[in-house]
Amino acid sequence: MTSSSASSRKALSKIACNRLQKELTEWQLSPPSGFKHKVTDNLKRWVIEANGAAGTLYANETYQLQVDFPEHYPMEAPQANILYDSWSPAMTVSSICISILSMLSSATVKQCPADNDRYVKNCRSGRSPKETRWWFHDDKV
Repeated sequence: MTSSSASSRKALSKIACNRLQKELTEWQLSPPSGFKHKVTDNLKRWVIEANGAAGTLYANETYQLQVDFPEHYPMEAPQANILYDSWSPAMTVSSICISILSMLSSATVKQCPADNDRYVKNCRSGRSPKETRWWFHDDKV
């Protein structure tokens, strides 16, 4: 058992529960455009449907995002692949979704990175995406 799987079984702290309830209420009143929260009874795991923005390579496509929250959210980052090491407790699920939509919308080529299969295999074998140190194929150094 990995440390990330052990921590995923822990209950959310009171602070995490309050913060997630607040974010969920705000989401229900004003969801980010192009996203829909799939209602479940599990506050620790949100399943979100994302729709590609019109006029982009991903227009009219639907994707599913799973966000898993740690015991000490928001002081600890939720498990969502785009966060890498720039998480801040000021960020919200809505801001994560907007970042994802922005990344998809700015894509000029629709293809997975060359090392995508290796990354997926590592995650499926128990490595937390939060442990990933990212570098980007389109970075100009």
